[in-house]
Amino acid sequence: MSPRYDTILITGAAGRLGTELRRGLKPLARKLRLASRNGIADLAENEESVVFDLSDAEAVMKAVEGVDAIVHFGGAPNERPWQEILDSNIRGSYHIYEAARKHGVKRVVYASSVHAIGYHELTAQIDTAAPHRPDGLYGLSKCFVEDLGRLYWDKFGIESVALRIFSSFPEPADRRMLWSWLSFEDCNRLTVAALTAPVVEFTVSFGISDNTVKPVDNRLAAHLGYHPQDNTEGFRAAVEARTPTPAPKAPAVKRLGGWFVDLGHPDDEGTK
Repeated sequence: MSPRYDTILITGAAGRLGTELRRGLKPLARKLRLASRNGIADLAENEESVVFDLSDAEAVMKAVEGVDAIVHFGGAPNERPWQEILDSNIRGSYHIYEAARKHGVKRVVYASSVHAIGYHELTAQIDTAAPHRPDGLYGLSKCFVEDLGRLYWDKFGIESVALRIFSSFPEPADRRMLWSWLSFEDCNRLTVAALTAPVVEFTVSFGISDNTVKPVDNRLAAHLGYHPQDNTEGFRAAVEARTPTPAPKAPAVKRLGGWFVDLGHPDDEGTK
């Protein structure tokens, strides 16, 4: 793959998926600018590290200067207290889009989440045009940034792809992940597709591997050219042997968001 970009900024580059993206996106750009809160020491020859907090608008603006595309995987990675969600995910993402607008960046790829639509039932077979149904404050922040990306396309012409990532881990850890798993390699394939598709305008794509059970329909993102190549069948026997069969009518089993629907408000005392 020859470089399509001079410089790509990856936020959340020290995280689980950001670390994998460093490898997956390396052939796509002459330089990867890796953003994190604490810095990255093990830099390859085409990488540079920038340290800032997404809530710092000035620092974000500086980090985006000279960038051709942004892969925005930074922010609070799970359900967290409201103030953290507000600063990291909502304000932080606004800062990213404002910096993109002011520096002329034409494409943003955003790590959205299944939790933006977590209260939809598995049996509904939704596509990406289904309405938001967040299952917590984290999911709510993903809805906000999806709408932010749509606004910045409609009003300012910045293309965006929102990747609704389901469960991206080295291998499926439980029965839910037998259908929700996104392998690291497929996550890289999806992100590369979002960066290289000729035209994306504003696109939402489900981030899921080619698993046997398919609870969502990704046809509205077909123009990205994403073709998942991994599935969970090789893990099925081991996962089913070590995890109990859940009650079929339990909310966490019926809903796309899984156990997130069972969580209380993260600011309530004693909430885990």
